[in-house]
Amino acid sequence: MAQTDITSAERDGMGPHGTKVGLLRVLGPAHVWALGVGIVLVGEYMGWNFAVGKGGAYAALMACWFAGILYSCVAMIDSEVTSTVAAAGGQYTQAKHIIGPLMAFNVGLYLVFAYTMLEAANAITAGYLVSVVATMTGYGGELDQRPFIILVIMFLAWLNYRGVLATLTFNLVITAIAFAAIIVLFISTSGIVGDGIMQHAALFEGHEKPYGWIGIVAAMHFGLWFYLGIEGTTQAAEEVRSPARALPFGTLAGIMTLLIAATLTWYICSGVLPWEFLGDGVNGSVAPLFDTARLSGSNALIWFLGIGTLFATLASANGCINDASRAWFALGRDKYLPAWFGAVHPQYRTPYRAIVFLVPIALIFALGAPLDQVITFSILSGLLGYTFMPLNILMFRKKWPMGTIKRGYEHPFHPIPAIVLLSLCGFTFFAVFLGYGTQLVAMIGFYIVVSLWFHFWRYRFVNRGAQFTMPWPKPQGY
Repeated sequence: MAQTDITSAERDGMGPHGTKVGLLRVLGPAHVWALGVGIVLVGEYMGWNFAVGKGGAYAALMACWFAGILYSCVAMIDSEVTSTVAAAGGQYTQAKHIIGPLMAFNVGLYLVFAYTMLEAANAITAGYLVSVVATMTGYGGELDQRPFIILVIMFLAWLNYRGVLATLTFNLVITAIAFAAIIVLFISTSGIVGDGIMQHAALFEGHEKPYGWIGIVAAMHFGLWFYLGIEGTTQAAEEVRSPARALPFGTLAGIMTLLIAATLTWYICSGVLPWEFLGDGVNGSVAPLFDTARLSGSNALIWFLGIGTLFATLASANGCINDASRAWFALGRDKYLPAWFGAVHPQYRTPYRAIVFLVPIALIFALGAPLDQVITFSILSGLLGYTFMPLNILMFRKKWPMGTIKRGYEHPFHPIPAIVLLSLCGFTFFAVFLGYGTQLVAMIGFYIVVSLWFHFWRYRFVNRGAQFTMPWPKPQGY
């Protein structure tokens, strides 16, 4: 059977369903890398250290590596399916074509909530950073962080409104600087250049497993924060010039970058900061890399890591607005939500209504919820999405076996990555339940309620005949 190329010329320059005004194809592999790494790198600057509080420094390292395996499976699976289903919506569009409408609707919501909560967490961190800098420069009194939180979200929403090329080019620059800051901090504190200040042996002595093995299991919850969001590269599928090349290259380069950054971050911070301070979510470290730089005694390093932390939060929030709006836009375009959200700006060629609509939701959580709760909501939504992916790739390979359609990338050792991913997801659900069981039950209950709403009410408005937009042959067995 002849292979079918999904990146055929007749789709270029158009949105699906033959819309006259579509999203622009202007991005390359570097932009995809910047989108994936830009969203995630803030996880190295804040949030991951809550894993230390769950089980100690060694537990955080084990969570970092196990989560790295989980996300490597995510990146490989996503690279294959998304380079083939090259349309906005990422995993939502995959689910629509491969599994069915109800799964697609839920996956779309998982994406929107994961990215919107992550955006709120970034804004909270940016507000904290501004207050610390104000204190360092001699500002008297307590600085109100709320105006800065609002300013960050509003500015980045405006940038996304104005165009995707400028948005992700901005991300490329500030993400590269934030990653370089981690490298510079490692070189400066490890003794490679100058005197090292790391004391792993002294800090770890007697605290290898402060809460036993159950603490190591619980640490897996926040271990995901090192990498959460790399799957967001799929949201650029309709705006890259060559999906079959750019998406796999950018995604896989991104996960390799993050594996290096995550391991270096753990090594740097655990060697300088006591684990009790590092893992305390109330009175401890909010931005561990920045706090490590403050103990280095170098003003230049403090300012560079301050800039790196700010850039990491801006890059992540910027990418989150991009990805959440694309998922919401795709749901509206397919009438899973009101079609009003599926509009493209006639000049800027962006999903402007989806961008504007999600701004107040992010502000509500950024201004009214604690950081660890916001992070947990983002992790849970992402985790539900990852649990869907093994089923997705197994059905994809069964319905369209190798050789029936052209794939931009073929992930190796199938179905081992799918089995590993599903196993690690189950393990992480248990880890989340240990510390945040109420939130886990509440969020699953929420998704059950909206699923019932979609099934009994919203699905009647969906144009079922227009859902399958890929020019693929009939699935095997149908």
